[in-house]
Amino acid sequence: MDTDYAIIGGGVVGLSVAWGLLSRGRTVTVLDGDDGSFRASRGNFGLVWVQSKGMNQPRYARWSQRSAAIWAGFAEELAANTGQAVPLEQKGGYDLHFSEETLHATVEKYETLKAQLDGDYPFEVLGHNALRKEEPHIGPKVVGAILHHQDGHANPLKLLQALAADVRRMGGRVLTGKTVTAVTKPDAFRITCADGTTLGAGRVILSAGLGAAQLGPSMGFKAPIRPQRGQVLITEKLPKLINRPSLIARQVDEGGIQIGATNEEVGHDDRVTQPGLSGLAAEAIAAYPALARAQLVRSWGALRVLSPDGLPIYQESAEMPGAFLVTCHSGITLAAAHARLLPDWLEGTEAAPDLEVFSESRFAVS
Repeated sequence: MDTDYAIIGGGVVGLSVAWGLLSRGRTVTVLDGDDGSFRASRGNFGLVWVQSKGMNQPRYARWSQRSAAIWAGFAEELAANTGQAVPLEQKGGYDLHFSEETLHATVEKYETLKAQLDGDYPFEVLGHNALRKEEPHIGPKVVGAILHHQDGHANPLKLLQALAADVRRMGGRVLTGKTVTAVTKPDAFRITCADGTTLGAGRVILSAGLGAAQLGPSMGFKAPIRPQRGQVLITEKLPKLINRPSLIARQVDEGGIQIGATNEEVGHDDRVTQPGLSGLAAEAIAAYPALARAQLVRSWGALRVLSPDGLPIYQESAEMPGAFLVTCHSGITLAAAHARLLPDWLEGTEAAPDLEVFSESRFAVS
């Protein structure tokens, strides 16, 4: 056997899990795809976000909260180990509203969820004037916002770089340009790649994002995941304009403002479109009119990973015990939980989080 764990997929999800397992003394090999692979880790919005998650499943809100609470310590350890800072700001975040009707409707849903969480859902409602004191550049069309105090944002590319560096520092192998074509289990697991590479492993974790939809069924998973395109705009570096992030725009640690993202059901088309970008720009200018004068420096489209209900999937294969599917939409928010908490579930320790609600059994055909 070549390694204790083989992890298929070297994005933020796969590397976070690899980091956690290496921290516990396991040997880990990460198999990452080629340059043509769809990579959600390089096209996300960078939010460490709690609000609005778990509206229909409070356990998802709890899981997001647990991860957000330990994110800062996780980022600090990565920085200390690698010398590569992982910028994080957790001063709260906004859900901006352009109508009183949507604001009130959302607050009602938040109050319901707060009750289900025994009151642990710290948010406040800001009318336009109160919001303007917090965000002087907010536009007159914004009637108010919900400020959730557990929210924040990070630099996702620096997280990805630090994770890759620390995984290698701890002795993990990261093999790039590897497209896995087959996983078999005559005794131990045997993994075969398109270029002829083979690998033996005690356990296998499938965290290949959209690639799991192709490989998963052969390993005993339903893997009912689909792509959703998100287009994003980036401005030039600007003086401080936005104090807290929202789902419309955030000012990153380097000064640029990231605007986005669209939510488009377009299959595996990851191109940017004029209507998509125009819509993002119009909404951002309505929220922050000063952005009308900002220069745009780049844009991109990326495919994010979604399950039918938007929740993560954590599943051990009944057909191949020791094979696990780990996939989610919120890989940045959940990075700390995947690094610190998920290894207990994978190893079956007494400290294992109860993740049964995120199993594939919820997709059973009735």
